[in-house]
Amino acid sequence: MPQDKTITERDRLIGLAMPQIQLPVTDGRVFDLGKARPDWLIVYCYPRTSSPNTPTPKDWDVIPGARGCTPQSCAFRDHYRDLQQKRADIVGLSTQSTDYQAEMVNRLHLPFPVLSDENLELATALELPVFQVDGMTLLCRLTLAIKDGIIRQVFCPIEQPENHADEILAWLDHS
Repeated sequence: MPQDKTITERDRLIGLAMPQIQLPVTDGRVFDLGKARPDWLIVYCYPRTSSPNTPTPKDWDVIPGARGCTPQSCAFRDHYRDLQQKRADIVGLSTQSTDYQAEMVNRLHLPFPVLSDENLELATALELPVFQVDGMTLLCRLTLAIKDGIIRQVFCPIEQPENHADEILAWLDHS
């Protein structure tokens, strides 16, 4: 996604109310993204993770922002308690199915919910940036910081997904 377009996306999303959409979680629950919370809700959107022994999509390595989903998820896992201490809940979000995501959650030992927008409900409601590869519609990598049901900050582009949890923690210190 070109830099000037990411600035437009960021500006367009800040201040929007989160839609009342309930998405499935890997533990069988549903998660209401539009529920107003007094604490921060950090929603990191990522394209996809690959399960072991599964090939990546064609030309995956040359798609800007495609690589880094597993390291990003692991960094949020490693900083989970730090985020909670700063009154922030974290959820992951991709368009992969809940069954597919459940394998990743178990393999990576993620302590937070991972939501499936397989039917593109949230992506459509917020007009989130997506891209197509190998017949899949995938979310572009971005993070929404939500408080009281309103998007207060959007992180996009995310140049180093493996360091993004640190970026969020530093931002929370000043929010």
